[in-house]
Amino acid sequence: MYSLSNFFKHLPYRFSRCFTHPAPYTLLSNVNFTHPKPRYHSTPTSLLSPSIHSSNSPYLSVRILCQRHALDMFSEALLCFGAYSASVDEEDGCEGSYEIYIDSIFPEHEDVNACISQAADSIGLKEIPTYEVKMGEHCDWIKETQESFHSVEVTEGLWIVPEWQTPPDVKATNIILNPGLAFGTGEHPTTKLCLMLLQDLIKGGELFLDYGTGSGILAIAAIKFGAALSVGIDIDPQAIISARHNAVLNSIGQEVLKLHLFTEQTCLSSIKEREDGVVEDQSSHEINKYDVVIANILLNPLLDLADHIVSYAKPGATVGVSGILSEQIPYIIDRYSQFLEDISVLEMDDWACVRGSKKINLIDS
Repeated sequence: MYSLSNFFKHLPYRFSRCFTHPAPYTLLSNVNFTHPKPRYHSTPTSLLSPSIHSSNSPYLSVRILCQRHALDMFSEALLCFGAYSASVDEEDGCEGSYEIYIDSIFPEHEDVNACISQAADSIGLKEIPTYEVKMGEHCDWIKETQESFHSVEVTEGLWIVPEWQTPPDVKATNIILNPGLAFGTGEHPTTKLCLMLLQDLIKGGELFLDYGTGSGILAIAAIKFGAALSVGIDIDPQAIISARHNAVLNSIGQEVLKLHLFTEQTCLSSIKEREDGVVEDQSSHEINKYDVVIANILLNPLLDLADHIVSYAKPGATVGVSGILSEQIPYIIDRYSQFLEDISVLEMDDWACVRGSKKINLIDS
């Protein structure tokens, strides 16, 4: 669950969740190929387009010895820098031990050492974890991943439903999802926290900005809750493709859900249509426009991009930031208190979402 590249201070994460995603940042699956009951899962990814990554491709199976205190953040960071999945079985770690194994899957030709080094550096680890690499056998990625991704009830009456499953409650608010190559399945606590925040904030007619949209789950949810306009931005083309696909699955048109790809030329005043249909938004978005702004990414980009994130919100509008561990809350509050007032915190499973109202007298540059 953690990039805007060189344009945003050469951040090494993916915008969608590494800022990712990010990312992620290319995520593949919450399948654990080694253990039947993993404690930690990554987020599904190449379900959307088998042509992007063959479902029967060989892969690298990597076992990494990680410090327990860095487990969640390091697992997310691995996904940001090329891993397809990351899973942990608590039985692998001796009780009382300060270390535990992460089992991860990488593409066959991925530079595993570079990925692990970058992931460790991104979360401030002083030493690169030790690891071993084995060539994995061919497997059906799509089948394995679909079997592991199930419907999720976020709150009563709100479900995230895989494209290939029937909604458990047809009368509920159902967000149909195929994660594709992007973060956001509704399973991760930070996504759930953001959905709960959105459900509370959207009363009808609001303008919403999803900063690092990933699969588009928050942007889609905002429309289903009653927003008049939802805008999702990301630096990963696959995230935009995935979000657009998910919008279609939910019968949401481009007139109410707009998706934009940020590039290093974002400040240029043009919008370019690429061959793959992704719109590269090279114009600066309107600041002081949105009633609700949410950024579900990672600590460092949230800190570095705070003024940019807040600039989109109207004075008095709500800004929510997530993708952080509970222990990182003080850093976020210290950084955002200059922009926001009435700050409060939602927490779930050691993860947090911080919300506040944009100060009325704040001057955006």
